[in-house]
Amino acid sequence: MESATCKLANTISMEGKGQPKFTTGKWNPPVNAQFATANDCSVKGWDIRSSSKHAWIIENAHLQLVRDLDFNPNRHYCLATCGDDGRSKFWDLRNTSQPLVTRNDHSHWVWAIRYNHYHDELVASSSSDTRVLITRIQSISSSSIIPDEEGNTKDKLSDGVIATFDQHEDSVYCVEWSSADPWILASLSYDGRLLINRVPKTEKYKILL
Repeated sequence: MESATCKLANTISMEGKGQPKFTTGKWNPPVNAQFATANDCSVKGWDIRSSSKHAWIIENAHLQLVRDLDFNPNRHYCLATCGDDGRSKFWDLRNTSQPLVTRNDHSHWVWAIRYNHYHDELVASSSSDTRVLITRIQSISSSSIIPDEEGNTKDKLSDGVIATFDQHEDSVYCVEWSSADPWILASLSYDGRLLINRVPKTEKYKILL
Protein backbone atom coordinates (compact mmCIF):
# COMPACT_ATOMS: atom_id res chain seq x y z
CA MET A 1 0.00 0.00 0.00
CA GLU A 2 1.47 3.30 -1.10
CA SER A 3 1.74 6.06 1.48
CA ALA A 4 0.01 9.37 0.81
CA THR A 5 2.15 12.23 -0.39
CA CYS A 6 2.24 15.17 2.01
CA LYS A 7 2.07 18.62 0.47
CA LEU A 8 2.81 21.94 2.08
CA ALA A 9 -0.43 23.93 2.29
CA ASN A 10 0.94 27.32 3.29
CA THR A 11 4.03 29.03 4.65
CA ILE A 12 4.11 31.97 7.03
CA SER A 13 7.20 33.90 8.01
CA MET A 14 7.62 36.75 10.46
CA GLU A 15 8.82 40.13 9.34
CA GLY A 16 10.49 42.63 11.61
CA LYS A 17 13.68 43.63 13.33
CA GLY A 18 15.81 41.29 15.40
CA GLN A 19 14.60 38.03 13.84
CA PRO A 20 11.16 37.87 15.51
CA LYS A 21 10.07 34.39 16.57
CA PHE A 22 6.89 32.47 17.24
CA THR A 23 6.78 31.42 20.90
CA THR A 24 3.52 29.44 20.89
CA GLY A 25 0.44 28.89 18.76
CA LYS A 26 -3.03 27.37 18.76
CA TRP A 27 -5.83 26.44 16.38
CA ASN A 28 -9.21 28.06 16.81
CA PRO A 29 -11.37 24.89 17.19
CA PRO A 30 -14.65 26.20 15.70
CA VAL A 31 -12.78 27.94 12.87
CA ASN A 32 -10.44 25.25 11.59
CA ALA A 33 -8.75 27.55 9.10
CA GLN A 34 -7.54 30.01 11.75
CA PHE A 35 -4.33 29.69 13.75
CA ALA A 36 -3.13 32.16 16.39
CA THR A 37 0.51 32.76 17.32
CA ALA A 38 2.31 34.61 20.09
CA ASN A 39 5.17 36.80 18.92
CA ASP A 40 7.07 38.45 21.76
CA CYS A 41 4.48 40.77 23.36
CA SER A 42 1.91 40.53 20.56
CA VAL A 43 -0.59 37.97 19.25
CA LYS A 44 -1.45 37.42 15.59
CA GLY A 45 -4.18 35.44 13.86
CA TRP A 46 -3.57 33.72 10.53
CA ASP A 47 -6.13 32.42 8.03
CA ILE A 48 -4.53 29.53 6.14
CA ARG A 49 -6.95 30.02 3.26
CA SER A 50 -5.53 33.46 2.50
CA SER A 51 -2.10 34.91 1.87
CA SER A 52 0.68 35.05 4.44
CA LYS A 53 -0.55 38.40 5.80
CA HIS A 54 -2.10 38.09 9.27
CA ALA A 55 -5.91 38.29 9.58
CA TRP A 56 -5.84 40.18 12.89
CA ILE A 57 -3.31 41.37 15.44
CA ILE A 58 -3.23 42.37 19.11
CA GLU A 59 -0.24 44.66 19.39
CA ASN A 60 1.42 44.74 22.82
CA ALA A 61 -1.11 42.33 24.28
CA HIS A 62 1.15 42.07 27.33
CA LEU A 63 3.89 44.26 28.75
CA GLN A 64 6.30 41.33 28.58
CA LEU A 65 6.55 38.04 26.67
CA VAL A 66 3.27 36.27 25.85
CA ARG A 67 3.62 32.73 27.19
CA ASP A 68 0.38 31.06 26.19
CA LEU A 69 -3.03 31.54 24.61
CA ASP A 70 -6.29 29.63 24.28
CA PHE A 71 -9.56 30.06 22.40
CA ASN A 72 -12.94 29.92 24.08
CA PRO A 73 -14.48 26.63 22.85
CA ASN A 74 -18.00 28.09 22.89
CA ARG A 75 -17.33 31.62 21.61
CA HIS A 76 -14.83 31.41 18.78
CA TYR A 77 -14.11 35.15 18.79
CA CYS A 78 -12.92 35.13 22.41
CA LEU A 79 -9.25 34.55 23.23
CA ALA A 80 -7.37 34.23 26.52
CA THR A 81 -3.68 35.15 26.83
CA CYS A 82 -1.11 35.17 29.62
CA GLY A 83 2.45 36.34 29.97
CA ASP A 84 5.52 37.32 31.92
CA ASP A 85 3.77 40.43 33.23
CA GLY A 86 1.82 38.14 35.57
CA ARG A 87 -1.51 38.92 33.93
CA SER A 88 -4.24 36.92 32.25
CA LYS A 89 -6.24 38.79 29.62
CA PHE A 90 -9.41 38.01 27.72
CA TRP A 91 -10.03 39.47 24.28
CA ASP A 92 -12.84 39.88 21.76
CA LEU A 93 -11.23 39.45 18.35
CA ARG A 94 -13.87 41.64 16.76
CA ASN A 95 -12.37 44.60 18.64
CA THR A 96 -8.85 44.14 19.96
CA SER A 97 -8.22 47.73 21.04
CA GLN A 98 -8.40 46.65 24.70
CA PRO A 99 -9.09 43.43 26.63
CA LEU A 100 -12.56 42.60 27.89
CA VAL A 101 -11.14 41.42 31.21
CA THR A 102 -7.68 41.65 32.79
CA ARG A 103 -6.76 39.52 35.81
CA ASN A 104 -3.69 39.94 38.01
CA ASP A 105 -4.11 36.93 40.29
CA HIS A 106 -0.61 35.46 39.99
CA SER A 107 2.50 37.02 41.53
CA HIS A 108 4.96 35.92 38.82
CA TRP A 109 5.07 34.77 35.19
CA VAL A 110 1.93 33.00 33.98
CA TRP A 111 3.03 30.02 31.89
CA ALA A 112 -0.24 28.45 30.82
CA ILE A 113 -3.92 29.30 30.48
CA ARG A 114 -6.77 26.97 29.52
CA TYR A 115 -10.50 27.30 29.05
CA ASN A 116 -12.60 24.43 30.37
CA HIS A 117 -13.78 22.40 27.36
CA TYR A 118 -17.42 22.46 28.45
CA HIS A 119 -17.92 25.28 30.93
CA ASP A 120 -16.07 28.23 29.45
CA GLU A 121 -16.58 30.36 32.56
CA LEU A 122 -13.90 28.20 34.20
CA VAL A 123 -10.32 29.09 33.28
CA ALA A 124 -7.23 27.35 34.66
CA SER A 125 -3.83 29.04 34.83
CA SER A 126 -0.39 28.07 36.12
CA SER A 127 2.57 30.21 37.11
CA SER A 128 6.12 30.46 38.35
CA ASP A 129 4.58 31.43 41.70
CA THR A 130 4.08 27.62 42.12
CA ARG A 131 0.29 27.93 42.05
CA VAL A 132 -2.50 26.64 39.84
CA LEU A 133 -5.66 28.75 39.86
CA ILE A 134 -9.18 28.16 38.65
CA THR A 135 -10.79 31.49 37.88
CA ARG A 136 -14.45 32.06 37.13
CA ILE A 137 -14.88 34.50 34.24
CA GLN A 138 -18.66 34.52 34.26
CA SER A 139 -19.09 38.03 32.90
CA ILE A 140 -18.04 37.15 29.34
CA SER A 141 -18.84 33.43 29.23
CA SER A 142 -21.43 31.75 27.02
CA SER A 143 -23.43 30.75 30.11
CA SER A 144 -24.13 34.41 30.87
CA ILE A 145 -26.33 34.67 27.77
CA ILE A 146 -28.01 31.23 27.69
CA PRO A 147 -31.66 31.37 28.86
CA ASP A 148 -33.20 28.63 31.00
CA GLU A 149 -36.36 26.64 30.15
CA GLU A 150 -38.54 29.59 31.13
CA GLY A 151 -36.58 32.02 28.98
CA ASN A 152 -34.76 33.70 31.86
CA THR A 153 -31.01 34.09 31.90
CA LYS A 154 -29.13 32.63 34.86
CA ASP A 155 -28.11 35.01 37.60
CA LYS A 156 -24.55 36.06 36.99
CA LEU A 157 -21.90 34.97 39.44
CA SER A 158 -19.06 37.36 40.10
CA ASP A 159 -15.69 36.90 38.43
CA GLY A 160 -12.86 35.74 40.66
CA VAL A 161 -10.55 32.94 41.76
CA ILE A 162 -12.61 29.96 42.98
CA ALA A 163 -9.78 27.51 43.70
CA THR A 164 -6.07 27.72 44.48
CA PHE A 165 -3.81 24.66 44.35
CA ASP A 166 -0.41 25.23 45.96
CA GLN A 167 0.94 21.68 46.26
CA HIS A 168 3.69 22.34 43.71
CA GLU A 169 7.05 23.53 45.04
CA ASP A 170 8.44 24.97 41.78
CA SER A 171 7.30 26.74 38.61
CA VAL A 172 4.16 25.20 37.10
CA TYR A 173 4.67 25.10 33.35
CA CYS A 174 1.57 23.23 32.21
CA VAL A 175 -2.10 22.93 33.12
CA GLU A 176 -4.72 20.99 31.15
CA TRP A 177 -8.38 20.14 31.64
CA SER A 178 -9.48 16.54 31.25
CA SER A 179 -11.35 15.93 27.99
CA ALA A 180 -13.38 13.14 29.66
CA ASP A 181 -14.35 14.83 32.94
CA PRO A 182 -14.88 18.63 32.91
CA TRP A 183 -14.25 18.87 36.66
CA ILE A 184 -10.70 17.45 36.62
CA LEU A 185 -7.44 19.19 35.67
CA ALA A 186 -3.78 18.18 35.66
CA SER A 187 -0.67 20.30 36.19
CA LEU A 188 3.08 19.78 35.73
CA SER A 189 5.90 21.60 37.51
CA TYR A 190 9.65 21.98 37.08
CA ASP A 191 10.33 19.76 40.10
CA GLY A 192 8.83 16.78 38.25
CA ARG A 193 5.45 16.70 39.94
CA LEU A 194 2.22 15.76 38.17
CA LEU A 195 -0.83 16.76 40.21
CA ILE A 196 -4.49 16.00 39.57
CA ASN A 197 -7.09 18.31 41.10
CA ARG A 198 -10.83 18.86 40.95
CA VAL A 199 -13.15 21.83 40.78
CA PRO A 200 -14.59 22.35 44.29
CA LYS A 201 -18.03 20.74 44.65
CA THR A 202 -19.61 23.98 45.82
CA GLU A 203 -18.53 25.71 42.59
CA LYS A 204 -19.57 22.72 40.50
CA TYR A 205 -23.12 22.88 41.87
CA LYS A 206 -23.31 26.63 41.27
CA ILE A 207 -22.80 25.88 37.59
CA LEU A 208 -25.09 22.86 37.34
CA LEU A 209 -28.01 24.05 39.48
